Amino acid sequence: MQTLATIASLRAELRSHRQAGRTIAFVPTMGNLHAGHVQLIEKAAESADIVVASIFINPLQFGKNEDLNSYPRTLQEDQRKLIDAGCHYLFAPTESEVYPNGRDSQTRVEVPVLSDLYCGEARPGHFSGVTTVVCKLFNIVQPDIAIFGEKDYQQLRIVRKMVSDLCIATTVLSVPIVRDASGLALSSRNGYLSPAELEQAPALRQVITHTASEILSGRRDYTQLEQEAILALEAKGFKRDYFRIVRQSDLAPATQQDKELVILAAAWMGPARLIDNQELDL
Repeated sequence: MQTLATIASLRAELRSHRQAGRTIAFVPTMGNLHAGHVQLIEKAAESADIVVASIFINPLQFGKNEDLNSYPRTLQEDQRKLIDAGCHYLFAPTESEVYPNGRDSQTRVEVPVLSDLYCGEARPGHFSGVTTVVCKLFNIVQPDIAIFGEKDYQQLRIVRKMVSDLCIATTVLSVPIVRDASGLALSSRNGYLSPAELEQAPALRQVITHTASEILSGRRDYTQLEQEAILALEAKGFKRDYFRIVRQSDLAPATQQDKELVILAAAWMGPARLIDNQELDL
């Protein structure tokens, strides 16, 4: 695996592969890789001839009081994991390489409506930062395929809409959530949890699955189910963010007539904001 830090060097390497007719799959990350990221790389290796990953801690998607400065940086360990998973190129640019004119003057890419819901409401500007950097990385790499995890369900929907709306010639594939033995969705931020918090954190998944069971048993009072779930999370030591039952298609609140639903949840356990979801087809 080659690690490249400049746009010019990455494009030069990929040009020869593209001219030879090889397909390229891309996995954008912020590093501090875990088994979930590894599955994305393995899916990319199954889906294309050449696998490119990026590690870039994107400042545009962090709010004023969020963990940009303390976000884990583990480049050497990440490189070993990428090599073992079959990655060919790692793009690890500096901030000045990605935003040469500074953050404030950077052109922004924004997906309206979807970006203002749920995580977007809790983290103003977050998804604008995500779509801006993902669009820029897609233009740099020009992949045939891009792989995203399903843990951040809203982000996946937003990226797919951006790709469709802007006619970007990249197919976005997804990989199911990877969990530890307790059911907790793997996340780089799980490292912020104390041992006691790690024992409590799987309750987020448990509340989601209980709510899903209630829906599958016939309950359709979604507002009441959401309220019950919030109270259950607080009883288990979480600080509330949101718990919503919505349509898969547009993430709007679900009605009794809707058949394809998704439960979206975010809650704080100590210093870590945890997210999870579950799709339901009625």
